[in-house]
Amino acid sequence: MTTRPRHIAHLHLHARLTGEQYGQVIELMSGITPHIQAIPPDALQLDLTSALRYFDQSPYEVVQMAMMRLSAHYGIRGSAGLAANRMLAAMAADVSAPGATTWVRADEAAQWLRSRPVTALPGVGRATATTLGRFGLHTVGQLADLPPATLQRLLGTAQARLLADRARGHDPRPVVPAEPAERLSADLVLDRDCLDPDQQHRAVLGLADRLGQRLRGSGQVARRLTLTVGYADRSSTTRTRPLPEHTSHSPALAATALALLAGLGLQRARVRTFTVRADDLRPADSAHRQLSLDPGDARARAVEAAADRARRRFGTDAVRPAALAEPPAR
Repeated sequence: MTTRPRHIAHLHLHARLTGEQYGQVIELMSGITPHIQAIPPDALQLDLTSALRYFDQSPYEVVQMAMMRLSAHYGIRGSAGLAANRMLAAMAADVSAPGATTWVRADEAAQWLRSRPVTALPGVGRATATTLGRFGLHTVGQLADLPPATLQRLLGTAQARLLADRARGHDPRPVVPAEPAERLSADLVLDRDCLDPDQQHRAVLGLADRLGQRLRGSGQVARRLTLTVGYADRSSTTRTRPLPEHTSHSPALAATALALLAGLGLQRARVRTFTVRADDLRPADSAHRQLSLDPGDARARAVEAAADRARRRFGTDAVRPAALAEPPAR
């Protein structure tokens, strides 16, 4: 049995992202491969090995597809490195200009590494570089050619073994997806005070819908929702309510969030911020759902799944609930 060669992409995102925006980028990339390792705040690594057969494209073409999706959906420019392991992919991304991709092919990796400065290797900081420089070791090639015993005398056994492996292009680390978050939240900061109950209703409905998308994208369900409303005087009110069952179904989340909003009795309150938070998360495949005899429930969930697929392909604003549409001007 032969092992398929790995193809790892390292993406640098040339943008300042909030935690929520970074999560949306990861969710977008999950439409290409589920094997994504987050490197916050502005990078991530993708294991494309299993995605190549699905897309029937070369590794380079799949990386370009990822870059185009980032640009089309979020206006984010990126630079990318593509190689057979995580270290080489990250090093290749470091030398890529914005919008460009450097592909270090497996049969060219050793030669490409030799000319790189030792400071380009992960684990070589200022002190280590100074020590190596005193002995005329300035490039990765010089480090790779050094006898192991000599390098151990300079750096110690553990660090010498690690750098010797890296100087030869070895990095067995897999791309490890992050552990699911313990809570997820969606927030909205308004440009001006909001006194209109209809606008407040639409704001909370939109946040619940966005939260449902993120829960489904991460394969999780929630058991409790918290709504926090911030006012113009910088005070706030927070209310929490359990959901009838663990769910990621947007209508169920919206019903609870809107009930929390109604319970606040805001009337003419000068609202500036809304935050809806989902707690008590668990993997969706470990949760139980109460069966419904209503055929409309099954149709709603089928429509929701289709909408999620459309958003992954065309962007998060491709499909929106009709209730979120702005009312026509009078």
